[in-house]
Amino acid sequence: MIDVCAQEKKQMSSITAALARIASAIESVTETESVTLKNALGRVLAVPIYSAINSPFDRNSAMDGYAFSSTDLILGQVITLTQVGISWAGQPYQGPLKAGQCIRIFTGAVMPAEADSIVMQEQVQVKASSITLPAHTKGQEHVRAVGEDITQGALVCAAFKKISAIDLGLLASVGIDSLVVKRKVKIAFFSTGNELTALGQALESGKIYDSNRYLLTGLLTDACYQVTDLGVIADDPQQLEDCIVAAAKNHDLIISTGGASVGEADYIKEVLARCGKVDFWKIAIKPGKPLAFGKIKDCHFFGLPGNPVAVVVTFQHIVAPALEQLSGVPMSQPLQVLAKCTTALKKAPGRQEYQRGILSQDDNGELLVAALPQQGSNILKAASLANCYIVLPIECSGLQAGETVRIELIKSVVSSVISH
Repeated sequence: MIDVCAQEKKQMSSITAALARIASAIESVTETESVTLKNALGRVLAVPIYSAINSPFDRNSAMDGYAFSSTDLILGQVITLTQVGISWAGQPYQGPLKAGQCIRIFTGAVMPAEADSIVMQEQVQVKASSITLPAHTKGQEHVRAVGEDITQGALVCAAFKKISAIDLGLLASVGIDSLVVKRKVKIAFFSTGNELTALGQALESGKIYDSNRYLLTGLLTDACYQVTDLGVIADDPQQLEDCIVAAAKNHDLIISTGGASVGEADYIKEVLARCGKVDFWKIAIKPGKPLAFGKIKDCHFFGLPGNPVAVVVTFQHIVAPALEQLSGVPMSQPLQVLAKCTTALKKAPGRQEYQRGILSQDDNGELLVAALPQQGSNILKAASLANCYIVLPIECSGLQAGETVRIELIKSVVSSVISH
């Protein structure tokens, strides 16, 4: 089996080499802005955040139960204490706690200074104000120490961290109500092609609906991005140049789909060379070989292929890491794990392939993956069904069923991995 598209006179760039060149060409946006904590989800922190307080602020109970001093315990003996008060969350017990005494306490409530232990309410016997602890009661349990989570002055979130939902809770727990974040990356995108038809219009012979702009709309949905859809640009060099030059004036990055190949009506490389700079335009991956990367003054440019699955693959593996770096997050690569492939795989050497697959897990915990039957770069249905990529290296010439392969999870795949 021969990969005809890999038979190039000039050696194509590997994805690793392409990413290295992109990394060296892109610098993070430098401007910042202040946002409230409620509006910080998904934004990139510009400066580190340190805590002004201890968290927890007070010693408090991790359980509903009874607080007492471990000095009252006698090894192996049942102990009866006298309840003298209650400590509620937000309303601490105010009196002293003497030997032989305890208080009722609820989760999160402040511990009396004299107490160092909690016994769970399910483990005691209660008769009026007499609280009997079982012989196996242990001291110094179920108490949260001051600063157990975060100590005063400690780093809470490092700079260039993308704020998650958990980070919102973490920052709120130490009283942070506003953050300094990187400004949003300004992105413009458009499709090219005289064959493209807008949704809502009747489809004529030789025409196709423009799916790529909807793909990119979803892929670019991110709190770090300010996105402009420039629509469909005809296969006309002057129109393309006018569009790109205008968009470059007020955007950080432009993405096009289509027109990056070698057909007579594929003008992206030609236009980009005339109004900017082209760094490379063929990468040894499948799907997605024709890909332009360049710059128009201070604006970066990615020219993606026209086939929709190639758009997805090249965006996720090349454009997304570049956007991370541009937005201030260190460039990363997707996590890959090993799985047993239950289907035979066809492949010719020459390009790294990202075949669409279904990942599952058997009763013994072994990961299994099956390739979807249709792997064409126009087959969106298979891409929709897939929950992983089967990553086949450049030199691979196919695999037999039962062999181990590298797989790469797509999106939030954990919830879609099912046991048989």
